[in-house]
Amino acid sequence: MKHQHIEDLSVLSKKFNIPIESLVDKKLDDKLALKIPAKFAYQYKIVPIRQENHHLFVAVTNGFDLHALDDLRLLLECEIKPVLCPEKELLKALKNLYGVGAETMQALSDEDKKSGKIVKAAVPQAPTDGSEDASIIKFVNQVIREAFFERATDIHIEPYEDDLVVRYRVDGILHDIPTPSAIKNFQSAIISRIKIMSDMNIAEKRLPQDGRIQFNIDKETIDLRVSSLPIIHGESIDLRILPRSQMYLSLEQLGLPEIYLGSIESLIKKPHGIMLVTGPTGHGKTTTLYACLSKINTPDKKIITVEDPVEYQLKRINQVPVHPKIGLTFANGLRSILRQDPDIIMVGEIRDQETAEIAIRSSLTGHLVFSTLHTNDAPGAVTRLIDMGIEPYLVSSSVEAILAQRLVRLVCPKCKVSYKPSQEILAHLYNDTADNDFVIYKAGPGCEECRHTGYKGRTGIYELLILDDDLRRLVLEKMSTGNIRKEALAKGMTTLRQDGFRKVKAGLTTIEEVYRVTQEEVIG
Repeated sequence: MKHQHIEDLSVLSKKFNIPIESLVDKKLDDKLALKIPAKFAYQYKIVPIRQENHHLFVAVTNGFDLHALDDLRLLLECEIKPVLCPEKELLKALKNLYGVGAETMQALSDEDKKSGKIVKAAVPQAPTDGSEDASIIKFVNQVIREAFFERATDIHIEPYEDDLVVRYRVDGILHDIPTPSAIKNFQSAIISRIKIMSDMNIAEKRLPQDGRIQFNIDKETIDLRVSSLPIIHGESIDLRILPRSQMYLSLEQLGLPEIYLGSIESLIKKPHGIMLVTGPTGHGKTTTLYACLSKINTPDKKIITVEDPVEYQLKRINQVPVHPKIGLTFANGLRSILRQDPDIIMVGEIRDQETAEIAIRSSLTGHLVFSTLHTNDAPGAVTRLIDMGIEPYLVSSSVEAILAQRLVRLVCPKCKVSYKPSQEILAHLYNDTADNDFVIYKAGPGCEECRHTGYKGRTGIYELLILDDDLRRLVLEKMSTGNIRKEALAKGMTTLRQDGFRKVKAGLTTIEEVYRVTQEEVIG
């Protein structure tokens, strides 16, 4: 379809004697964009490219709209020279130049100039049927849609003294998003709209609030988990995007090494015990637990979870959201769960001694328990539980396995660059550095496909610690994390960094990415 579009442009180019020019990787002048109102640029799909003497070169998608070019000539009082470019490239250039939702913001600014309203002093209120409210609704929808199409996992809306910043988190990295300069004027209205969509109290601006939004994009429904936080210059809003299409990842799709899959499948079919998943926030721990639950979710098993919050809704699984304000904590929820006669329990996170003790005693009374901890590696989870006040004999007799994980970005397949690694790098990748034909990849210069980052998508790297009799003895003796780690390595445990190196050798990611998310010292 794209090739057909280019062929159509070639026909137009020959017919009207208008050259074709690509906007891919072209640096456009922000000052030129100021000369053409956003509303005009979006309406007629015109992008200013460059100015030479009294001639302004503009990109258009067709050469038929002479009326628009005449209007632009009268507006700027200079000669307009059109060039043709594909519509997809032009629309992307418009967003980069004027910002997401620029035409909507321009319309709002025009309305306020006509009515003489001082928008900065406006008090947020529930939307009416007025044009301003319709425009704000449209703008918020545009921000969410754009984030979804950019593969963002989070939208951050942050108010500062002179600006309202919008950022998307894509593949774990935050990126500033171009927004119209007038956006600060509509800060209160934008934040109020999001709070109304997520069923928050718009009158309460002094306390943090949480909410959820169901949003339809084309034929797909996405869930958004919304959090508001009062800061100096307003309320900071975070929207976590939870696409339903990504809910049911299997263990195989998570990027788990083949050598781990069999072990994990055996572990999750045990009748009792605890399996812990560790790692920082945002590195896929909950997704891994959901994949485990989906694997063993059969009609003969009753599965109950207690989560903060419930991120994805799973069929035939009883999911309990915690509400600390009314006393429904992880510990209290877990006590209630045990009275429901479950076979399998998932605790979203072990945060304190009380929750840890109930989870461990549940496993000792015949329940299979899944949960998460925030530790840097798998052996660290054992000492973390002991530091919480759990007796070592309880830890050694209940914990079956600990899976540590991180997410690394996948190198963009279209612009990645192969190179011959140095002997120092080879020493990390191979025990035998004699393999001189080994080639790995690094991030390329970037392309449209990867938003000029060199990376697209993410996969997991893992470290699995299975407690055997020798390791349980070390736990009972209150040995340090270092000693437990040393014993686990002697028994063949693969570290996070070693698993990362496997994915480097497979051409999936880069050395830099593995170093970025792992904390081991670089040897050499």
